[in-house]
Amino acid sequence: MKPERRGLSVAVTVIALSAALGWIYGPSVRATADSYDEAQSAVRNFTQVLDVVEANYAEKVDVDKTVYEGAIPGMLRMLDPHSNFFDARQWALNREEMRGKYYGVGMGVIPRAGRTVVMAPYVGTPAYKAGIRPGDVIVRIDDKSVEGMGTPEVADLLRGAKGTVVKIMLLREGYVDPLVFSVTRDEIPHHAVDLAYEVKPSIGYIRLSGFNEKTEGELGDAMKQLNASSLDGLILDMRDNHGGLLNEAIGVGDMLLDKNQLIVSHRGRASAERRFYALRGNRGNNMPLVILVNSDSASATEIVAGAVQDHDRGVIVGETTFGKGLVQTVEPLSENTGLALTIARYYTPSGRLIQRDYKSISLYSYYERKVPEHPTEVKLTDSGRQVTGGGGITPDISVAEPEFNHFQKTLFREDIFFPSETTVGGFTRHYLGTRPTITKDFEAEDTVMSDFRKFLATKKVRYTEPELATNLDWVKRKIKQEVFVSTFGQQEGFKVQLEADPQLLAAIDAVPQARALYANARKIMAERAGVTTYRP
Repeated sequence: MKPERRGLSVAVTVIALSAALGWIYGPSVRATADSYDEAQSAVRNFTQVLDVVEANYAEKVDVDKTVYEGAIPGMLRMLDPHSNFFDARQWALNREEMRGKYYGVGMGVIPRAGRTVVMAPYVGTPAYKAGIRPGDVIVRIDDKSVEGMGTPEVADLLRGAKGTVVKIMLLREGYVDPLVFSVTRDEIPHHAVDLAYEVKPSIGYIRLSGFNEKTEGELGDAMKQLNASSLDGLILDMRDNHGGLLNEAIGVGDMLLDKNQLIVSHRGRASAERRFYALRGNRGNNMPLVILVNSDSASATEIVAGAVQDHDRGVIVGETTFGKGLVQTVEPLSENTGLALTIARYYTPSGRLIQRDYKSISLYSYYERKVPEHPTEVKLTDSGRQVTGGGGITPDISVAEPEFNHFQKTLFREDIFFPSETTVGGFTRHYLGTRPTITKDFEAEDTVMSDFRKFLATKKVRYTEPELATNLDWVKRKIKQEVFVSTFGQQEGFKVQLEADPQLLAAIDAVPQARALYANARKIMAERAGVTTYRP
């Protein structure tokens, strides 16, 4: 880039950021002459530094990368961990995520052993219908070899306009020659609800994986599918749900809480407090509610979990959540880039700020949760139970995710069940090969385990028979899970995993406690309101 164009680009970027700030905060914020002069001086100093770097650095400088991946993100990181700048690619992916759809073939790809491997086609998508399997190795897309390409480049080649055809050449275990699939691209949904079924008779289970523009609608459809009002209990699994749109979290809260209950409030330096209430309420869906969370449950997930906990609407089971209590507005900038800027903090109905400390620790420590959390405040739920703030949502029933033992870690390290970083062959890919169609009656019986032992031998995995015997149920379930993912899709494979999930089993056991908690809270609130005729 020429110096004069570079200077203009930097200036435009800074001006765009300034404009975005003004739009977010609105007309109540006025730039004074002094602040304007300070900003102009800072811009001049920055461009001077960039001039010196570009002219004298030991290697040629990619100015765009230096600015967009270094200077601007660095500036935002000085504010908080969640204000962020999106380059053109990140911005496009962010918009897709929020809208809940994109156009392509519908499968995830991952790097393995220097090649690109299909992680899994999504059920019902063109890739799934075409017969592409997890573990297939992509070698060509149309007339282009993908050798040496990164997964983002391969993913870009697979995407395209609806109705266009892409040819995908694959290598598959058990086949000598490559397989070629002609796949017609289509609209691929990013579902917020991944799974909805009765995990036990009259106990509904819904996995909610994100908060995009379709979340409220998809959750409503799932609850209708399960006839939620007639259930003995509903488990809402929001583990690993990183959050998303605030208005969708409010919509979900509205579906779960009683009418007129507070869902969340937020306020910031330049914005007045806003309080959001359940306008419609749960409309008779008074079934006992249990919410599953873990340390990767964050943001919008914590808004919903916090509201349910504060109103004693249900029981929270699992692990303490991430602890993100900051609200961002996401705005487009020039050249298809965007800015996520923190504008407020949100508070649960009891008044808790659940944001963890980020000012006294490194960014790495913050995201990896390397510093023990110390709750900074104590509040009360509707029925008078104590809940804490300052460190995420602490579950009512703590159940840690089980750790893998030495034998299990060995199999994962060697990636026996699925392609690893150093090999593209896993047992599932080897076992399925050219076998006839698998049915849902499949179990990893003796013949399967005989094949599994032989596979471990070919991979030179050291183990003892007592080790395998101790872990036999786990191994059989893992084989079944991966076979189901390959044959029937991720949802069916996930159901197999849930069969022995200790956190889910604890959630099922917690349904009676959730029923009693909700009934008691409604009784207490009715008594406070002077309603003497209330019956639980």
